Amino acid sequence: MAAFFKQRNVIAALIIFAIIFPFITNNTYFVHVMTLSFIWMIGVYGLNLLAGYTGYLSLAHAGFFAIGAYALSLLTTKAQLNYWVAFILALIITSVLGLVIGLISLRTKEHFFAIYTLCVGYIIYLVIDKWDSLTGGIRGLIGIPGPGNIGPIEFTTPVSNYYLVLFFLLLTVLVMYRIVHSLTGRTFIAIRNSEDLAQTIGISTMKNKLLVFVISTFFAGLSGALYASFIRFIGPDIGYISITFDLLTYLLVGGIGTLSGPIVGTVLIVWVSQQLQFLQDYRMLIFGPVLTLLVIFYPRGIVGGIAESLMKRKQKKQAREEQLVMAKKSVAATAASNENR
Repeated sequence: MAAFFKQRNVIAALIIFAIIFPFITNNTYFVHVMTLSFIWMIGVYGLNLLAGYTGYLSLAHAGFFAIGAYALSLLTTKAQLNYWVAFILALIITSVLGLVIGLISLRTKEHFFAIYTLCVGYIIYLVIDKWDSLTGGIRGLIGIPGPGNIGPIEFTTPVSNYYLVLFFLLLTVLVMYRIVHSLTGRTFIAIRNSEDLAQTIGISTMKNKLLVFVISTFFAGLSGALYASFIRFIGPDIGYISITFDLLTYLLVGGIGTLSGPIVGTVLIVWVSQQLQFLQDYRMLIFGPVLTLLVIFYPRGIVGGIAESLMKRKQKKQAREEQLVMAKKSVAATAASNENR
């Protein structure tokens, strides 16, 4: 049982379930909700790499999500570019802006960094909301084209869009897995544990922090671009701070600093929210306290809490085995001593 809950096994099980999900349900609404969940997961993974593995909480994540969405939308609707060309350019634009903002924001630390990025995120929201001639202002942008064909493959049905987004999610999980288990990932963790100590052993903290910040914004832009082409309409609200807190909630519930946490937290909260829609505004009276208790009793999230419980159980088992071995040695020594007498 303990072996099953290893993160690699959990991720593999969730991936298998995701692949067969359209075959076990005929409800297109469920497919729609799951596709939307995948899009959020990509954004949460970007936030997790920065906050969970490097220790820098960015509250501008929704802003970069909106930049990716608006970049794709403007390039396809106003510049009339090919979808996939616009898609790649949207990711480049988001990453470049992330690089510029990161050069300034990463000169701050801890809560100062969080406050600074909160201000940056709000400025991005205001620019989108007030630049009416470019972004459409509060009216937003409509008529955003869906993903373009790739050879004979078309993305015109909900299921085809589902598998396209799933492909990008799997690619995101693979990239995150490779990063976390690489020397670069260990460098990020060293910065999280003690930035001063990381500097003393020769790690270029500014260079690595800037790298992880740009990677984080890249995945925020990726999720934003996929969101725009999936929903086909966007407004300035997608860049508001509430979106950042939604993503952060998904991460905290699932397990910050874990590989499977973004998947577990996002799926759980999105589906529970959907099931409580019949309560309308009152659903937060149930949802809010449950989340609060979860964060209090499982500060490392569901995945982190389970992993910690299994680790404690393993340590207790090892301690019992060691005590048993010591007891056997003691009995053997006593018996040998008695024989010598």
